[in-house]
Amino acid sequence: MAADWQWENAAAGAAAGLATVSFSHPLDVIRTRFQVNDGRSLNLPTYKNTPHALFTIARTEGFRGLYAGFYPAVLGSTVSWALYFYFYSKAKQRYLRSRDVLSPGFHLASAAEAGGLVCFCTNPIWLVKTRLQLQTPLQARPYSGFHDALRTILKEEGWRALYRGLMPGLFLVTHGAIQFTAYEELRKVVINIRTEEGGDNFNAADDHLLDSFDYAVLGASSKLSAILLTYPFQVIRSRLQQRPSIEGIPRYMDSWHVVKETARFEGLRGFYKGITANVLKNAPAASITFIVYENVLNMLKLRKES
Repeated sequence: MAADWQWENAAAGAAAGLATVSFSHPLDVIRTRFQVNDGRSLNLPTYKNTPHALFTIARTEGFRGLYAGFYPAVLGSTVSWALYFYFYSKAKQRYLRSRDVLSPGFHLASAAEAGGLVCFCTNPIWLVKTRLQLQTPLQARPYSGFHDALRTILKEEGWRALYRGLMPGLFLVTHGAIQFTAYEELRKVVINIRTEEGGDNFNAADDHLLDSFDYAVLGASSKLSAILLTYPFQVIRSRLQQRPSIEGIPRYMDSWHVVKETARFEGLRGFYKGITANVLKNAPAASITFIVYENVLNMLKLRKES
């Protein structure tokens, strides 16, 4: 069995998450604002498309607007990726104790297990990030930052508010499961082509056959498949995590309320609002994530072996 690489996986995942957020955060702000704009609220800015949103936010809110919620995004992404890769590698190692090669089903189970644990740990961070991204200069009683938002939410809404959007977040575990399963299977296909051997001969020693370009293509391809299948859950979560009105009344009460209202007033397109910005953000971001992750992991392995 391969050596125990749990902490190396966590370190590589944290580095990958930090690089990803720094590169793509403005598109994340745009995506979130598109997701919550149901066309029925006068308090939300309206944009024609992704370039128009980017230009408008830069012109009216400046750099701070494009990077609204950046601190919780960095914190959440770094913690999420570190925990995700750690839990994922632990689960895979546990399943490998009784078999030589993992089937797609075990990759799926490992990714789902890791995603559920990460979702529960990080939901409060993502809620604060969403609210900071939705703030505009005209909003009453804006949060001054991450810690002020956290204190205000706890004071005005209670600790349960920190877990608004948890249910669609748990459904979004399938996103990571689809992405990682697709990544692992595509990775094996590439290695099999390079070695002209069957899938059962795949092992960690074949890693040197892949380079950064391979990691980029595999990361983007697996991410795109996951986005198309799970994006509606992201819209539902963002709409649930909006800040309540001054009277303390949430715009949406629960996930089912979001589904009914969105389907009624916006149709299927409402569940895919902001997907252009999401694809532009996540396809290259996934490439960067896996390039950094795989190269940092290989570097740490070589260092430990030397």
